[in-house]
Amino acid sequence: MCAAALLCAVGILVPVISPVKLTLGPMSFTLASHVALFMAMFISPSVALAVEAGTTLGFVLAGFAPVVVLRAASQVLFVVLGALWLARHPGGASSPGRMFLFGLATGAVHGVCEAVVVTLFWFSGAVSGSFLTLVVGLVGFGTLVHSMVDLAIALAIWAPVSRTARIPLAYRPAAAAGR
Repeated sequence: MCAAALLCAVGILVPVISPVKLTLGPMSFTLASHVALFMAMFISPSVALAVEAGTTLGFVLAGFAPVVVLRAASQVLFVVLGALWLARHPGGASSPGRMFLFGLATGAVHGVCEAVVVTLFWFSGAVSGSFLTLVVGLVGFGTLVHSMVDLAIALAIWAPVSRTARIPLAYRPAAAAGR
């Protein structure tokens, strides 16, 4: 519960105080906004779900547009699927190649979920622009890339944390697994 609370605090603070925010219409890139989510996924599905709710609250408190807040809420699917996969396959993502594939798979789900949200706004007329450029390219593919960058940041932080963590973890890097 303590880990979930700390990661929720990080998930709320990042969109509120991050100096690295890029907003292009319905798309926003806030560096490290998914790091707390990935770290929660490494712990357990229930922690991941709690942190996802906290992170969405962070986007509400930061005053982002409804389309951005709903995109954050849609991340629940990629977070739960990723956390469940890690919990069911302990050590299944222990190599860099497997973790890269994990990142691509979860990033693809992440991108599709956010693209669906923006598509609803696009069809309603609340978002304008080329569907292919805006929804597929900027939101769908952009989210995949953003997700992979944040996963890399999370893994860099997680490697030393997982060596000292005294709680059950769904994912522990190979070098730390024997400890």
